[in-house]
Amino acid sequence: MIHICSLGGLHAVAASLDDFDLLTLLSPTHGAVDWSGLSPNRHLHVSFHDIVEPAPALVAPDANAMRQVLAFGDAARGRPLLVHCWAGISRSSAAAYAIACAHNPGFEREIAMELRHRAPEATPNRLMVALADDLLSCNGVMVDAVASIGRGAEAFEGKPYRLPLLWPQTPSSSQPKRSAFRLG
Repeated sequence: MIHICSLGGLHAVAASLDDFDLLTLLSPTHGAVDWSGLSPNRHLHVSFHDIVEPAPALVAPDANAMRQVLAFGDAARGRPLLVHCWAGISRSSAAAYAIACAHNPGFEREIAMELRHRAPEATPNRLMVALADDLLSCNGVMVDAVASIGRGAEAFEGKPYRLPLLWPQTPSSSQPKRSAFRLG
């Protein structure tokens, strides 16, 4: 299962998990974060601004950042993955969507629809999705699937939600499977 939340919800969600990997997606200009009280198995912090096109003095997500996100998600097999950004709406939703798609080729549309169902306010970062779509050789399927769910409901901060890592959703889907994504 992938757990998605805002920075404000991070400690509460982490406290509900026994053993988890933590993916942090914050802006390079974000101040220090108090990680005390969190005990992730692994922690990756990838820094970029929540933008969908290059802008002066801001760091856009790029292919390298998405490779790191996908590789971290690939290595999380068997453990819950906790993904957070500032608001729990855009960067974390895009990363969770990309990781779920990497594990489940052919289910991009179903994953997008489930994301919308579980998080009405989620608006996955379009640039991150496009980069992942390219890295996973999805030929625009991920981009189209996210476009089909539209912009999320207006919100300052998203409510924590979970997105299944394995598809299709059946009783036997609780068994880990290997991801189709591989680096190099």
